Amino acid sequence: VPISSWQAFPLPSLPRKQPTVLVACGPAQNGAIGLVCARHLRVFDYEPTIFYPKRSPDPLYRDFTTQCEKMDIPFLSYLPTEVQLINDAYNAVVDAVLGAEGEAGEGREPCAAILATLKHVRIPIVSLDVPSGWDAEAGGSGGISPDVLVSLSAPKLCAQRFLGRLHFVAGRFLPYDVQKKFELNPPEYPGTECVVAL
Repeated sequence: VPISSWQAFPLPSLPRKQPTVLVACGPAQNGAIGLVCARHLRVFDYEPTIFYPKRSPDPLYRDFTTQCEKMDIPFLSYLPTEVQLINDAYNAVVDAVLGAEGEAGEGREPCAAILATLKHVRIPIVSLDVPSGWDAEAGGSGGISPDVLVSLSAPKLCAQRFLGRLHFVAGRFLPYDVQKKFELNPPEYPGTECVVAL
């Protein structure tokens, strides 16, 4: 799927005849966001598959997992190390492995193995908030190189080093007091859109 055809997130222009998306989830907050993303992709008639090897004991995250299971979203028991299998089976990967909490988990399993595999896929990668392996402020050279970045609430400093094709921000419902406290200047969201391209 050519990246230039992606106009929004979720990916409404991803052809319905090839709607398969792998959602790679880590054990912390960004992994939970990945579970929510998978659920939304399913609602929009995509075919997400989740790889969530280290499930969080947090009750909210368990609820997200249950919701995905009840929507018949399959969970992989392992991530193929043969990258070509991933390239052939899916049209895109959602990176919800580490996010802004990346420093704590980057070198530990299973995150390190997931990142090692994702660095070699040829299909488009969509990173949620902060690409896995990047520092939220400084960016990173050891992490993955996503094609699409979806910043949550507001772009993090590392987004200045993002060299992919598309950058979206999803922060329409950010409370005004938070916007004022952090001196955020959110973009205009057209119509009822919850994301906007930067």
